[in-house]
Amino acid sequence: MNSTTSIVSLPEDCVSAILSHTSPQDACRFLLVSNTFVKVADSDLVWKTFLPSDYEDIVSRAVNQFSFKFISSYKQLFRSFCRPLLLDGGNKSFKLEKFSGKKCYMLSARELSIAWSIDPMFWSWKSSPQSRFPEVAELRTVNWLEIEGRIRTKILTPNTSYAAYLVMKSSHRAYGLDSTPTEVSIVIGNKVNRGKAYLCIKDENKRNMETLFYGNRRNRVIQEQEDGGNIQVPSKREDGWMEIEIGEFFSGEGDEEIKMSLMEIGHQLKGGLVLEGIEVRPKHT
Repeated sequence: MNSTTSIVSLPEDCVSAILSHTSPQDACRFLLVSNTFVKVADSDLVWKTFLPSDYEDIVSRAVNQFSFKFISSYKQLFRSFCRPLLLDGGNKSFKLEKFSGKKCYMLSARELSIAWSIDPMFWSWKSSPQSRFPEVAELRTVNWLEIEGRIRTKILTPNTSYAAYLVMKSSHRAYGLDSTPTEVSIVIGNKVNRGKAYLCIKDENKRNMETLFYGNRRNRVIQEQEDGGNIQVPSKREDGWMEIEIGEFFSGEGDEEIKMSLMEIGHQLKGGLVLEGIEVRPKHT
């Protein structure tokens, strides 16, 4: 006669071992299955496995060390990691995805290489109450826009599909940001992933004015650009900022440098771009 063993009858350490191979979301679901699982699903043995292997290093680099003094369990530490945590003097931000436990990083504008960013004629640096970082960069005026960020795969979750996003918005005095698409690219090793993106969404009144002045010629140019590839446009984030996808990559298991860049060299004067940084997070289909 065949017999089956209910998971409820298994020893706690066996159930903990099983849960440790699932996900934070699955562990929380187990709490609803039976009162028997509450202690196991909340245990340090389970939640430590959901933390990144370098969690101690991440804590040591946190700007606000005081907030960790009152954490008494690995589950609490995991939850604290699910909120943006400033690292390295406030120039980087780290967090974990709540449901998967995968790593997300954001490089502040100060961590990026921005052409002419040290010249106050072209860029200004200021605080913003909407930003998680001490400073953001606002474009005054340039005719050559070049922004680049770098991150290494070893600090990301291994074997994960990631995407990089430029996090920005346009000020009330923005101009020239929607004239021509910029080139965005991801470079990892000898692999290059290129695309195009507009830095702001053109409002309907401006489209109508351009049609009035340029007629069908302008419409044909726009159609040719759109037919030439999928041109990204900014989308709104939950934190109130806008983002543009720069590209995708796979983190693998090694240690490679990822170069994320945006470039527009059409010599069109532009201004009013407010740059918070570049975010790298898992890509979900």
